[in-house]
Amino acid sequence: MSDPLMMFASPVETVQTAKIIDYLKKLSLDETIVRFVVGYPMNMDNRPSEAAADVDVFLKQLGKHFPDIPVTLEDERFTSVLAHRSLIDGGVRKMARRDKAAVDKVSAALILQTFMDRKTD
Repeated sequence: MSDPLMMFASPVETVQTAKIIDYLKKLSLDETIVRFVVGYPMNMDNRPSEAAADVDVFLKQLGKHFPDIPVTLEDERFTSVLAHRSLIDGGVRKMARRDKAAVDKVSAALILQTFMDRKTD
């Protein structure tokens, strides 16, 4: 999520894939959602990776349940590597860095921050 001025991205929590739409519906009751920024897995040759098929299914669900909210796809290459580096730089212990949920939260914030930084350039 971002702050109201869309300057800073912050990780919120990791949600199981099967529960994400319900989570977003509940979130939309408390927060104003103006856009979804979704990480999209790409190969080094700029083609969608095999994992993109799963994201495509999610995108269809998102469009069905939130038809009026725009969606932007953001290349998610290297975000896990950057998230690990961020956790290391932040002094997070090695065992905690192995927590996939922690890495996923930081990765999501990095994806959103990349989008917002590009929009303000």
